[in-house]
Amino acid sequence: MSFHVPVEPRNLPLLVRERLCDQAYRANVLRATGFSLVKRARVVTDFHDWENMRDAAHRIKELVMDHLPAYLREFESKARGAGAEVLYAGDAAEARRLVVDICTSHEARLVVKSKSMVTEEIHLGPELAAAGIETLETDLGEYIVQLAGEIPSHITAPALHKSRQDIGRLFQQRLGVEYTEDPEKLTAIARRVLREKFLWADVGISGVNFALADTGAICIVENEGNARLSISLPKVHIAVMGMEKLLPDTASLSLFLKMLARSATGQRMTSYTSLIHGPRRDQEQDGPEKLYIVILDNGRSRMLKNPDLREALYCIRCGACLNTCPVYQLIGGHGYGSVYSGPIGAVITPALEGWAEAPYHPFASSLCGACSDICPVKIDLHHLLLRQRGNAVRKGRTPGLERFLVHGWRLIMQSPALYRLAGKIMRFLAPLASDKAGNMVVPRWSVQRVFPSPPRRTFKDLWRGREEQ
Repeated sequence: MSFHVPVEPRNLPLLVRERLCDQAYRANVLRATGFSLVKRARVVTDFHDWENMRDAAHRIKELVMDHLPAYLREFESKARGAGAEVLYAGDAAEARRLVVDICTSHEARLVVKSKSMVTEEIHLGPELAAAGIETLETDLGEYIVQLAGEIPSHITAPALHKSRQDIGRLFQQRLGVEYTEDPEKLTAIARRVLREKFLWADVGISGVNFALADTGAICIVENEGNARLSISLPKVHIAVMGMEKLLPDTASLSLFLKMLARSATGQRMTSYTSLIHGPRRDQEQDGPEKLYIVILDNGRSRMLKNPDLREALYCIRCGACLNTCPVYQLIGGHGYGSVYSGPIGAVITPALEGWAEAPYHPFASSLCGACSDICPVKIDLHHLLLRQRGNAVRKGRTPGLERFLVHGWRLIMQSPALYRLAGKIMRFLAPLASDKAGNMVVPRWSVQRVFPSPPRRTFKDLWRGREEQ
């Protein structure tokens, strides 16, 4: 099935309808998320004190957020001392400008880019293309969605929504190769294309999984080796990091590496873990000659000051909350229309994009609490979603009819007389709006749910009759 609605946050209701109608799309998402959950459940049992580890990770992130300006200053000082150049970007536009200016100053014509959600957040790719700079995604999943002209549908698995048949057809159409759906052959095709680009790239761009305040080092984890090639072969490395990525010290990193790998991909450890402490030294034979670290705010300072949102900054982008979310399992990442999907995306997208762009996201949740239960850093996600719903109501971002009905419901529930009157009216009208089975037909609700007709006698009537016997 082909989709026609632009994948943008404001289009969430229309995007959801499209995805719900595509059985193949939903089957791909459900199969992939289910597989990830099984793998995670298996490796989490390595630790009998997993819940204590979650508590410890939560406390560490809480400590960092409580003293974020101080940790940022410490990190900047240590990173500069190691030879890196540290830059700050207040918003997405400034971050894009800084990266393009760096590339232009080094006369870059080809950029290789490793997987990075924060560069997707700031829409860096189109900006580089507009500046005449060829940019190639080197993560296999990101490369697939780049060829397809899509945004990632998952935090850790960008092409999770595509089957191997989909990828085979895409490679056939875009790369002119013979059709195959064999995963090893598809990987080999992508590798042949990408390896040549690594050798000719002028600049490598990456995200940052963790940044260590005590040493000024940045940590990048991956499974394919593409990030390591992207940051070591080109002469220039640009690392773009959200300001919340900081950890207080190197000792904390061990805990978070264990939590991230198990929660994200069901592994005990990712295949490659790179600690980068400045550019290449004189005695070293590989690595970039220049390292730029762009620290991004883009609404994070506002979230830090907001008690309803601050905890969302603890997120380590593992994607576990997406895998376990029943809404995500039905609509996939593109159903949200934003780079960040699932429960964490439903919380932070209005904060990053603005309520005018993302008024519906906090309501894309059943509030079942599965996301909070699985989060490795114990973010209270379903309560954050509930608070964001309150913010949406206060800002008038909910439909007028809905506000009218809720206001009327509140008045009825606060008045015993109105409650009794409403009950009488419902019992009188119920037979006029019921189907053959005796259930009330309610617009939209009755399409997938049963709305039973109100009983002929109220509880008070039944109780009064019991007392008279």
